[in-house]
Formats: sequence, structure tokens, C-alpha cells
Amino acid sequence: MPFRPSPRQLEYLLAVIETGHFREAARLCHVSQPTLSAQLQLLEEQLGAALVDRTPGRARPTPAGEKVAILARTALASLDEIVGVARQSAGQMGGLLRLGVAPTFGPYYLPRLLPLLHETYPDLEIYIREDRAHLLEESVADGSIDCALAPQPAERDRLDYRELMIEPLFLGMPSRHRLAQIENLTIAMLEGERMLTLGPGHRLSHHVRALCADSGAVLREEYEGTSLDALRRLVSIGMGLSVFPALYAASAFARREEQVVLRQISDRPLMRSVGLLWRRGHVRAQHFQSFGDACRRIATELSGQLLTDAE
Repeated sequence: MPFRPSPRQLEYLLAVIETGHFREAARLCHVSQPTLSAQLQLLEEQLGAALVDRTPGRARPTPAGEKVAILARTALASLDEIVGVARQSAGQMGGLLRLGVAPTFGPYYLPRLLPLLHETYPDLEIYIREDRAHLLEESVADGSIDCALAPQPAERDRLDYRELMIEPLFLGMPSRHRLAQIENLTIAMLEGERMLTLGPGHRLSHHVRALCADSGAVLREEYEGTSLDALRRLVSIGMGLSVFPALYAASAFARREEQVVLRQISDRPLMRSVGLLWRRGHVRAQHFQSFGDACRRIATELSGQLLTDAE
């Protein structure tokens, strides 16, 4: 029989390419570094091609390694789908679910979701990857991950999307800012104000840019935040205003913030759609629908709490 790489060898290769380090790849795969290195070397010998350039400081894929990595992701995704199809036939939801989460939503939603999933689907193993929305969409489309919890995608040609909640967005400002004392804030009042936003790839930045265009506020292009916490700190010291999602605003950490005031814009309510997305035509689509049911229950509970907190 012709040689075929084992799934484990392919997982080792992808881990090295994605992390850039053999030690980190071994930790990710729960094996020793010598074991991972030996298996990867054996794979290269069996294929007759170098797959990884072992340069000092960082491991990088060779041209052949880049091509093999693309096929490896597809092959591993197909193996996961085989397990999914078998379990679906048995009426189960189990096996491995590779879940992507947007950093402006996932960390404040998953603590409520994961306990329900473990209780409802005890055989389900979840691998979680946090990344920006547009990268999650690419990963879902190419099979690197199975599904993602993220804002509504801009393009849905290759993706199915199930809305889980409409999340309010708040305008954050320093507590000593002139607008902080105004309860009925209107969009016209933002003219000339400086606005901060997250960097490219964060869907939240689209809302900030649209708000600037509609209000006459000025976007500070010289700074692009890497996290909501970083934005909150900059807002607190008077560097500008920004937009924060309701789940983040309701988190225990954000609740203790006394230097930032959150306001809704009365004549221009800000909100976003957040949901579950997966590749169109995926053989586990029925599983993702069931998974979406559980996600929706938690989202409904959270939406009710957000409305209560806002009153």
C-alpha cells in the first residue's frame, strides 16, 4: 500500500507551522518535543521533501510545507466529519468541535455557555480559537475550524449564519467629560469629538467609523486598539471616546470601572448582530443547528439581563 501520513503527523506539522516553535507545538499537542520532532522528521523522510525550515529562533514552512499544510487541514477536517456523520446517524453530538470566538464577544459569553454544553453534550470535546472576525470567517470557510461565534459576516456566500442576539453598543467617555452628565445624548453632540477604535479585522471598528461619518466625530487614526480593555484604559485618561459592546460593559471587570461612563445615543441607537456561523453544505450542519439552539438559550438569558440592567 502507498505511504499515507498519519493524522497525528499532520497535526504535529500544523502545530509547528501555526506556532513557529517546536516546543510550543509539542505543548499544544500534549507530547514531548523529541517525540514531535522525530515524527515530523520521519514524515519528511517518508515524503521525500523538507516541510519545515528549521531556522534559529523560528520554524517556518518551506514552499512544499505550505502546500502540504493546506491539504493537511482539509484531510483532518474530513476525518472530523467522518466522526460527525457517524455520531449524527446515532443521534449524538460528540467528538471534537473546533470553535472560533471573536475577542469582543467570546470571553464574556463563553463562561455562561460552556457549563451548559458540558451538561447537555458530555461527549463533546471543544477546541477554542480566539481571533478577529474576518480571520474566523476565513478559517470556517477553509475548514480550519468548524464554526464560530462572531458578529454577522459581511459576506455570506460560503457561510451559513444563525443569529443568536442583537447586542446593544454603548458610547464610552471619561467620567469628567462634558457629555458624561447628559442622559439624553444625541448624535449631533458628537461633532468634533475624538474617537478611538480597535484595529483592522475587528468588526466593531466598522461601527465606530460609521458613527464618525454620521456625527462629524474625528477618528484618531494614529491609534488602533488591540483589546477592549486597552480601549477602556485610553478612554479613562481622556484620549478619546469609543464604542463598547453590552456584554463587555456588563462584565464584572468593567462594572468596577468608575472613570468611564457609558451612554446610549438616543437618536442613533448602536447595536450589532452576533451569531453562530459555519461552512455552507457542511455534513455536520444538523449538529451546528443543535449547537446553535444551546447558544441561543444562553443568548436569550443574557439579553434579558442586559435589558434589566439598562432599566
